[in-house]
Amino acid sequence: MKAIIQDRYGPPDVLTLGDIDPPTVGNDDVLVRVRAASVNFGDWAILRGRPVVLRLATGLRRPKSLVPGVDVAGVVEAVGADVATIRPGDEVFGRTSGSFAEYAVSASTRLAPKPANLTFEQAAAVPLAATTALQGLRDQGRLEAGQRVLVIGASGGVGSFAIQIAKAYKAEVTGVCSARNVELVRSIGADEVIDYAGDGINGQRFDLIFQVAGTSSPLALRRALTPTGTLVLSSGRGRLAGIDRIVTARVASAFVAQRLEVFLEHESAADLFVLKELIESGQITPAIDRTYPLRDAAEAVRYVEAGHTSGKVVITV
Repeated sequence: MKAIIQDRYGPPDVLTLGDIDPPTVGNDDVLVRVRAASVNFGDWAILRGRPVVLRLATGLRRPKSLVPGVDVAGVVEAVGADVATIRPGDEVFGRTSGSFAEYAVSASTRLAPKPANLTFEQAAAVPLAATTALQGLRDQGRLEAGQRVLVIGASGGVGSFAIQIAKAYKAEVTGVCSARNVELVRSIGADEVIDYAGDGINGQRFDLIFQVAGTSSPLALRRALTPTGTLVLSSGRGRLAGIDRIVTARVASAFVAQRLEVFLEHESAADLFVLKELIESGQITPAIDRTYPLRDAAEAVRYVEAGHTSGKVVITV
């Protein structure tokens, strides 16, 4: 099969299109004929092996996984002997290892039926980014109807889902983004949009701040919280990139009434079904910035690494 191969750490140029054997299907596995995959910030972090401590999980000298990509949407080609809930021919989306390829294998518990109203490209944009937004707001932020919510980084992959999820939970939502993305953020449901290069929030106070981009310190952001408000710091660009902010939030939270939370997304099959319901009810629509063919996966990762995406970047297979 055709696949994007990464046999060493480095810039996007180390990604090459080659031929490898299709993955082996275990008893609990599903073989997916990939129709689309999406690019996440974690893909370029793994690509470069940075920060170096990340290599304890991904491989010290070279990547353990030959094929990058974790988000997938496609058609089931085959299932293992113990898989009862998924059948060949089913359209699915979810998580895998090695989705930048014609075929990918995944445990059946990491997949869900593709939302009927999405294309494969749209569905591939959902799993990691939308799950991060859902868990950050609902679980870590304890989002409630009627709250005032501020999303910093509102035009990116996670942020664009966060705006829509917060609105689905009936919050009043303000998004922070660059001037060129103001109309996008307004179009996906934000009640107010702030240009991050402008005058800022001008004394406004929020019940919940969800920061998925930017460099503002937790101590600065807590001034924009209500006295009992919550700040949620997502993992952002590389899970350890904001270590100073993480430490500050951990220390400060012990001394203030406000909640300053650090958040890392975790896989959840149940949350894929929650997102499917929100999508099919029309409350969430993935925002796609660009699509690239499989052969141009290196350019797709390079574009995401630059950090100026408006929504998600998708690879079509």
